[in-house]
Parts: sequence; C-alpha cells; structure tokens
Amino acid sequence: MPDMSASVSLAMTHLVPLAEVDENKVTPGVLGFLVFAVMALAVWGLMKSMNKHMGKVDFKEPDASREEAAKKTTGPGAQRS
Repeated sequence: MPDMSASVSLAMTHLVPLAEVDENKVTPGVLGFLVFAVMALAVWGLMKSMNKHMGKVDFKEPDASREEAAKKTTGPGAQRS
C-alpha cells in the first residue's frame, strides 16, 4: 500500500492558504449568506403557515346575555319539571 503521508502533506499545503484569515478583512462569505438565506426561508414559511392557521380561528365571543340565560336554565338552582 502506498505511503499516505505524502498525499496528506500535499493536501495540507493546498488547504493552508484557505485557512489563513486576514484580520483586517473578515467577511461572512458564502456560508454566512447561505445560513441567512435558509433562516429567512424558514421564517417566511412559518409566517405563511401561521397566517393560514390564524385565518381558521373564530374570535367572535358569544353574547354575555346568552351565557347567563344558559346558566340559569342548566345551572344547579334551575327547577326541573
């Protein structure tokens, strides 16, 4: 089997310039953009789903007088015939 240390050494010499970072010029790069884009799409999808679910909710409250009438007729003090 061939010696792998030479190929590993060669690969490391090509990757070292990629690892060096200029302290005066640091940018988020493509990875930062991709992470931001994925998060933006996720928030958009969640907002769309929430909007659809909120459309199904009925916020109309029943009349207070109807509730009181229902309590009087079905409450424990109601007379049975």
